[in-house]
Amino acid sequence: MGWGDMGPSNGSRLDACFGVFNTSDGRDPAQSSIASPWFSTAFGLIGLGSNLFALCVLLSSSRKLSSQARSSFLVFLCGLVVTDFMGLLVTASVIIPYHFIKFAWAKVDPGCHLCNFLGFSMVFFGQCPLLLGATMAGERFFGINRPFSRSSSVSKRRAWSIVGLVWGFSCLLGLLPVVGLGRYTLQYPGSWCFLTLLPDTGDIIFCLLFALLGIFSVLLSFVFNTVSMVTLCRVYHDRESVQRRRDSEVEMMVQLVGIMIIATICWMPLLIFIVQMVLQQLPAKGQLQTLPTETQKMLLIYIRMVTWNQILDPWVYILFRRAVLQRISPGLRLRPSIASLYP
Repeated sequence: MGWGDMGPSNGSRLDACFGVFNTSDGRDPAQSSIASPWFSTAFGLIGLGSNLFALCVLLSSSRKLSSQARSSFLVFLCGLVVTDFMGLLVTASVIIPYHFIKFAWAKVDPGCHLCNFLGFSMVFFGQCPLLLGATMAGERFFGINRPFSRSSSVSKRRAWSIVGLVWGFSCLLGLLPVVGLGRYTLQYPGSWCFLTLLPDTGDIIFCLLFALLGIFSVLLSFVFNTVSMVTLCRVYHDRESVQRRRDSEVEMMVQLVGIMIIATICWMPLLIFIVQMVLQQLPAKGQLQTLPTETQKMLLIYIRMVTWNQILDPWVYILFRRAVLQRISPGLRLRPSIASLYP
């Protein structure tokens, strides 16, 4: 499927990424109120500052650790924070200037290169945190429930390799529209690009891939974290194992559950909305050329919810560290680490 298959009968390349909604009313007062430059700037600065602060705390903590399990977990957390930071930085560098200048996309980017890059960034930096969350949950699941199934904890090098694989997989997913499967198109109110919710074969496949993979990652995290928490609770209430409990395991699980809850609240509405819209529009295949106004506005609301995920993720680590948890619950005192939770 080529880039120009979606547009009107003239089939111009501009319609490939500028035909989903009517860009001629980009200076409409309603759109101007939605696309507030000061709101976007403050939102971006808060997110960048939060992730930068969390990254500094992570790097400081990693130097003081001797536990390999905790060190590998911090590597995954570091990968998550770096991903969120870069995601905000890249998308804000395009979206915020638009809100101030209100430039005409068709003139600035007639070849759709900027739109494709922004759409790729939205998919890449959106899918990565979900996959990393599932990866971290899986690593903790095997560390807690199958402590003897591996000779040792995941090393830092191996943890970084896993983070790199997640980045690589998300990159390949984001590049699918560039090679012809699906399209990135300009979205309401004209400040960002994303996948296309139109009943075209390529768009349908790409939308379902993105949404179902995200839903699967969230559900997998839920299953892994639930089993791990049940195991921890069982060990903590086992009188014979009271002295063998590990506060670091609890700390990691609290942070993982926090990350999972935030991802679920911020991402599931968008992912379910994408699946719902794509399936509802299947009967109109080949007929619908532009998104309904209500769909455009709902998509914008859900995307803004998703952006909160990148802002709240770093605070999960900042607030749910052991030093903070000990102030909330003095019963969580430092104890010597042991090889596993089991005798």
